[in-house]
Amino acid sequence: MSGSRIRLRYSGFILFLFRLLSVGTGLIFTLLVTRNIMLEEYGVYSNIGDTLSYFTLASAIIPFWVTRFTARGRLDSPKTGLIINFLIASASAAAYLVAIPSILSMLQVSSGYLLTYSMGVFLIIENHVQAILEAAFYPKSPETIAFGLLALELSKVSLGFLFIICFRMGLIGVLFSLIASYLVQILFYLRRIRREILGKIRWDYAKEWFKASLINIYGIIGGRILTLANMLLFVYGGESARAYYGASSAIASIVGYSSSLSFALYPKLLSEADPNDVSLSLKMVLIFAVPMCMGAIVLSESLLLILNPLYAVAKPILILLSLNAFFSAASSVFDSIISGTERLDADEKISYRKIVKSRLFLLQTLIYAQAAVIVPLTYVILAFGTVDALAAAKYLALINALANLFVTVVKYFIALRCLKFDVAWVSLVKYLSASLVMSLALYLTPTPARLSMVVLKVLFGALIYFSLILLIDNESRKMLKTIKDFASKEISRENRLKMDKHELEG
Repeated sequence: MSGSRIRLRYSGFILFLFRLLSVGTGLIFTLLVTRNIMLEEYGVYSNIGDTLSYFTLASAIIPFWVTRFTARGRLDSPKTGLIINFLIASASAAAYLVAIPSILSMLQVSSGYLLTYSMGVFLIIENHVQAILEAAFYPKSPETIAFGLLALELSKVSLGFLFIICFRMGLIGVLFSLIASYLVQILFYLRRIRREILGKIRWDYAKEWFKASLINIYGIIGGRILTLANMLLFVYGGESARAYYGASSAIASIVGYSSSLSFALYPKLLSEADPNDVSLSLKMVLIFAVPMCMGAIVLSESLLLILNPLYAVAKPILILLSLNAFFSAASSVFDSIISGTERLDADEKISYRKIVKSRLFLLQTLIYAQAAVIVPLTYVILAFGTVDALAAAKYLALINALANLFVTVVKYFIALRCLKFDVAWVSLVKYLSASLVMSLALYLTPTPARLSMVVLKVLFGALIYFSLILLIDNESRKMLKTIKDFASKEISRENRLKMDKHELEG
């Protein structure tokens, strides 16, 4: 399927649906972790993720260009990208193994965690391979990534139960679960893409990618500088501060799942820049992001109590991070516009002059602007102020939310310069109004903080919100009808294909 024929609604809703399903599996896995390891170990677990991010610096460089080249019909991009990214992964994994003792010493982590940190080498390799496979699917069949996500989440829960509960392996079991789950996802992708990776290696592509990687390296380094704030929280606030922040982030990230509704916009814009696609994607994101954010705020304490009663005090952190996730969801649409309308690589050759003058380079520069505010401010407050673990995490959440709001506004105006599109302000007011009614209803119906009751409360809130939206918003009714009609056609098509296959086999 070429980029011009990508079904925008279909891909976005499939991914969003599976991400919503992954909320349940993710919550179960998080409960398995938080209920079976100590608070300090959960802080170490979060820190391992922060540390590994510095050794996956290069994992997104080649995938970025594989997506763009595949969308523009350049053959053999997946095979070339897979080989190059695996070589990069091997070098990164070796560097990580050598650096582990120094990392433990610098972060003042007990040497008893040496084996635990060493297991991260497998996650580094899997991260690089997963990234390139998803990059190959993105412009052709983005919904395949959704099915890969489902395979990952189901594996994570089942293997987590095996290693954490049955074998009682603690933090080591958590990492075993993740490693095995990512392997299942990778095998699923390889089965679907085996024909594409049987092509030849195009070293001329590799040459252009490495030249243009200046943009990626520039942006990735900026992103890692930004994550220094999390490291500062761990160093100055301690394991508990990082645990409060990590637990709140795990819940707030669900709000960000709404960005998946615009998932197919980027490859669509690479082949055809249509303002109507942008307006549709923005509506699809906001119609879910607004109620999800407000719901997370109203139910913040109950959601944290489900994870562990120790995290209930982190309610203000979750509220701030939910707002931050909402800004990121809106910002993702503007990112797609800025990146998707850039024609830097439309020609055969990519020059350094074009790279520096491109909007892709400008987009990455915003990361440095964000880091220039967040990192120094976090350091000053945590290093020189007298704050406890909870206050430290709260300050970081507030700084992140304010900085992200500013950057989102800037991206909006840049996106408007790239492509003139309409924002449905009237629809946004309707989403906000329905969300306020939903929030009031949830607030006035207190329930015990048990998983079953909180799930019922979430479903109750969703019922109120969507009932109101379908009542007051005509476009939402049309969208629902379109989805139902399309789903019926897809089911019929799949049934016909199965019948044809059965007849051929017979």
